[in-house]
Amino acid sequence: MQCDYFDRGVCRSCTLMGQPYADQVLDKEIRTRELLRDAVEASGGPGAVEWLPAITSPEAGYRNKAKMVVGGTVQRPTVGILDHRQRGVDLRHCGICTPGIRRALPILADFVADAGLIPYDVAARRGELKFVLVTESPDGDLMVRFVLRSEGQLPRLRDHLGALRRVLPEAVVVTANLLPEHKAVTEGDREVVLTEQETLPMRFDAVTMHLRPQSFFQTNTAVAAQLYDQASAWIDEVAPASMWDLYCGVGGFALHAARPDRAVTGIETSREAIRSAKQSAREAGLTDVRFAADDATEHALRARPDAVPGLVVVNPPRRGIGETLAGWLEDSSVEHVVYSSCNPVTLAKDLARMPSLRLRRARVLDMFPQTGHLEAVTLLSRA
Repeated sequence: MQCDYFDRGVCRSCTLMGQPYADQVLDKEIRTRELLRDAVEASGGPGAVEWLPAITSPEAGYRNKAKMVVGGTVQRPTVGILDHRQRGVDLRHCGICTPGIRRALPILADFVADAGLIPYDVAARRGELKFVLVTESPDGDLMVRFVLRSEGQLPRLRDHLGALRRVLPEAVVVTANLLPEHKAVTEGDREVVLTEQETLPMRFDAVTMHLRPQSFFQTNTAVAAQLYDQASAWIDEVAPASMWDLYCGVGGFALHAARPDRAVTGIETSREAIRSAKQSAREAGLTDVRFAADDATEHALRARPDAVPGLVVVNPPRRGIGETLAGWLEDSSVEHVVYSSCNPVTLAKDLARMPSLRLRRARVLDMFPQTGHLEAVTLLSRA
C-alpha cells in the first residue's frame, strides 16, 4: 500500500507502510510462533499443535473506526492527529479507513466549520471539540461522535444536525460525548445521543450485533467475521453443553456460537456493551443466551463448581487475562478454552500459567495491516 501522508513524513502511525504485505503477514506469523514456542513444546511439540494458515486482510480500506483529533481553527479545522508541537495534522483521506469513512471525513471537517464548533487547543487548554469518532457498519451506515469539553457547543450541534444528515445521510447515529478533563483519553463517561436511533447494527451473515457509542468492536470487519467463524467452528467441534464468553464486548463470540442445545453466558464490564448484546440476543430469539455486566475474573471466582462450563472463550485487552483468572482456569473443570488475543506476548505468559490446558490449534489473523499489531486465536484442551 502506498500512502502520501507516510511518504511525506506527515504521519508514521502505520509503522510497516511500504513493506510488502506478504512479508508483513509472514513476520507476524513467525513472531507469534516464537512467542508461543514454550506452549507448543509443553503441548507435545510442533506436531501436536495445528497451525492454520494466517487470515489476511485487504491492505487498505479495512479500518471501520476512525479516531480523529480535531485541531486547527474554526474556519480551517483539521481532522487527524497532532504533531510534536501539538498542532493539528489533517489526515481526512487516510487510506486504511473504510471508503465510507474516507467519504465522511471531509464532510465532517466542513461541518465543524459551518457549525462554528471550536477545536480544542491542547497546548493552550482552550476550545471545545476534541475528537470526531466515526464507525462504519458492514451496510455502510455510520455512527458519528463529537467529543466535547463541555455542553457549551451542544446547542450548535443540535441546530446543525439536520444539515449534517442531509449531506451525510449515512450518519444514522450521532452523539456528543463529554470529556471535561485535560487528559490523554479519547472519550468521557457521559454520552448525549442526538438522533432517534441509538445503536449501529453490525450485520454478519446470520448474526447482527448492535453497537452503542461506548462499546468496543473489532476494527476490521472482514477479519472479525472470519475470527468469529473460526472460533465457532472449534466450539462446535468440541460441542460443549455450556460455555462462557468472558470479556464479551457486544457479544461477538457468544452470539456466533449460540446453538439450541448450548447454554451461553457472556460477561463484560461495560454496561453499554451488555445492553447491546442483550438487544442482539433478544432480536435473534436466542433464549438460552445470557449476558451480564461483571468483571470476568470475579465472575469466575464466584462460580459454583456445578455451574462451571465445559468451554470458556476469553478475549481480553492487551494486558491478557492475568495470573488470577489463568490460575482459576488451570484449577477448574473447564475442558476447553478458546483464547483470542491482540497481544501474543501476554498470550504466551497466560498460556504458561495454564499447563494443564494444552495448546492444540492456533491461527494468526492480520486484523491491523500496515502495523505490527495482530490477532491470534488459539484452542486449548485439558491434558
